[in-house]
Amino acid sequence: MDMPLRTVKTNIVQSIRAFRVADLQDAAAQLGQHFLYANLASAQSKQDILDMTAQQFIFPTQSSKNFDTLFDSMSDALYKSGAQPGFIVVLEHIPAHAKFDKEAREQLLDVFREAAEFWAERKVAFRCFYSFSVARAAAGERAADDAEAQGIDLGDGEKMPTDKLVDVSPLALRMSSPFNAGYWLTAA
Repeated sequence: MDMPLRTVKTNIVQSIRAFRVADLQDAAAQLGQHFLYANLASAQSKQDILDMTAQQFIFPTQSSKNFDTLFDSMSDALYKSGAQPGFIVVLEHIPAHAKFDKEAREQLLDVFREAAEFWAERKVAFRCFYSFSVARAAAGERAADDAEAQGIDLGDGEKMPTDKLVDVSPLALRMSSPFNAGYWLTAA
């Protein structure tokens, strides 16, 4: 049987591009590792991210106070609970909008990078995969979106990572990647 994730470093935080969530979940089962999944598509703020992550990872509610407590839940608390077989973590549809800007997204990913380092020091695999989602509010932001699509800068916030796509889903990212030869070979 093929060794799942053999080409992925054991302690890394990376874009989900070449993987499907179901395949990652299967890989976790095959490797005997924990699978932690959070769909953050409906999150609007940092606190929403913290609450949803803690809830979907089935962490105690105190882990949703701030990024430090989230890190503690993924590191010290789990380490003290006994030997760990490894982790495959998926953060799907991290919002990319003004209320959760690039700096906030990087802070969130830094928590997971630090967790990967923590577990690397203990020789435990911790792979985290993520995707971004550009959330759009319905009518209120349409004018701003139209202005942005026409290249008009309203000067009231961060440029979106994409001006045409509404959702940067794993499928769209896989299809756009010229490096995923497996997808293109099986699509024919």
